[in-house]
Amino acid sequence: MRLLLDLGNTRLKWALQQGDGWLAQGSVAWDEPVADVLSDAWSALPLPAAVFGASVVDAAREKQIATCVATESWCDVTWLRTPASACGVRNAYAEPQRLGVDRFLAMVAAHADGYSPCVLAGIGTALTLDALAADGRHLGGLIAPGPQLMQQSLLEATARVRPQRPGEILELADNTADAVVSGCWQAAAALIERFATRMAPRLGGTPVLVLGGGDAAILRPLLSLPAQLSHDGVLRGLAVWADTQVAVPSAR
Repeated sequence: MRLLLDLGNTRLKWALQQGDGWLAQGSVAWDEPVADVLSDAWSALPLPAAVFGASVVDAAREKQIATCVATESWCDVTWLRTPASACGVRNAYAEPQRLGVDRFLAMVAAHADGYSPCVLAGIGTALTLDALAADGRHLGGLIAPGPQLMQQSLLEATARVRPQRPGEILELADNTADAVVSGCWQAAAALIERFATRMAPRLGGTPVLVLGGGDAAILRPLLSLPAQLSHDGVLRGLAVWADTQVAVPSAR
């Protein structure tokens, strides 16, 4: 039994893995009382044999979560730092650690699920795109603001774009609120489609398009290309990687 931690830009997701599935899982946003929420969620859980974490946040937040784990008298957290290769996936970055570990683990999960060759799109605070060949080679990718961050940036940088209500995603908008929301979401969809189309020849045909991240379900209907939704891709990739670790931390 293992506790898996995914420290993302907006929230922490966790899962207690037993066998091939989750015995329990949950999440907490960084603007919530993280320690209290985790204490309530974890207090009744059985003791895991090991704790593995993947993080794109700063050292202070990693230390906070490690302290929460230690408070439960569990194992030390084993943090995965993005490697040059693991679990059949080969990182394209010349400096492997510069690739977000969330992107790497999403590719590990997709490769383990048999989706490669594929294009992976992570739709969250950032919009990330990666091309993964059939043999596990990462060809590279792109990073852009996610749809909600696009909206936030636009509103903060303009004086007169001040919608009076939340907008809706439409093909054509006749008011500012809908125009801002629709433009940002349609821009994200267009970038994903362009990337997938441009990568197809390099990937040897029509790659599977895999969508992950907190906003994937909202964006999927905007695409003209078929796409698979990937749930808990980072956690599932972390579970695959954890399987390769022979020596695990001993429980306290």
